[in-house]
Amino acid sequence: MGQNPWDAEWEVTEPLVRLLLNRQFPQLSSLPIHEIGSGWDNTVYRIGEEYVFRFPRRAFAIPLLQTEAKILPKLANYITLPYAKPLFFGRESADYAAPFLGYTYLSGTFPIGLTDETRMQSAAALARFLKNLHAFPVEMAQQEGVAVDHRNLTDLAGRRDKMLDFLSQLIPHFTQAEMKEIADYLHGISLDRVKQRHILIHGDLHFKNMLVDETGKLSGIIDWGDVSIGHPACDLSIAYSFLPPASREGFFEAYGSVDEETKVLARLIAVYIPMLIFMQAIDDKDEAVAREAKSIMKRAISI
Repeated sequence: MGQNPWDAEWEVTEPLVRLLLNRQFPQLSSLPIHEIGSGWDNTVYRIGEEYVFRFPRRAFAIPLLQTEAKILPKLANYITLPYAKPLFFGRESADYAAPFLGYTYLSGTFPIGLTDETRMQSAAALARFLKNLHAFPVEMAQQEGVAVDHRNLTDLAGRRDKMLDFLSQLIPHFTQAEMKEIADYLHGISLDRVKQRHILIHGDLHFKNMLVDETGKLSGIIDWGDVSIGHPACDLSIAYSFLPPASREGFFEAYGSVDEETKVLARLIAVYIPMLIFMQAIDDKDEAVAREAKSIMKRAISI
């Protein structure tokens, strides 16, 4: 097992993917295969032109994928943006000791390097998407095995201290002014904890789980592995991480009433997630993602 939380516990190679398709989905066995990339939990392969498969790369991801397989088909009447629907349900076997999923392929690219004007054109669609998702009946989600969010995101004091520790490790990668801006923001948070709430949330809504079309307009939401019952601030963080300050008021007007404590938590998460992504990008030597993650932290703090 790797030393970082994003390190794989096992590798998912192209020959292994080909073997699994041959044995479990022979109708796909002749299609071309290529790796798209890896997140913390899964390795992703595109199969032909129409499908994408996600394979867990660590044990923690297995129950998340199983929950995703059950809840995603139930969301069709609530989701207002395209999302990858599971079509192929792979079983664990002697070849690969984890289940895996195959979905419809969604075209698009990650929203990297977009202008503020381009981002603003997706504000209403994002608000509408979250308003409808957060209206999904919690009881129905629980019946499908969706668990309560385990990440203790409502503990602002603990997360703030963790982020200050991360920041101290990132000194070589920030200017003195950048370090001061982030540290001042974190030290300025006086709220220690917010009351837990129980809403169905995507749970991991950031730029690497969003797709935009050729015009930069939001075209899809992917990777529902962290879908859970938790605080809506987790998803509402996108108002700070993705949208410029000028469009946030309109976003919240379209979404509905949001109290100030929720906004404080949402902004903190909007800095926390890209900080983790930034650390991984440095480890992976991915300069494009590192630049985007740094710009997101700056945008999230901006008012």
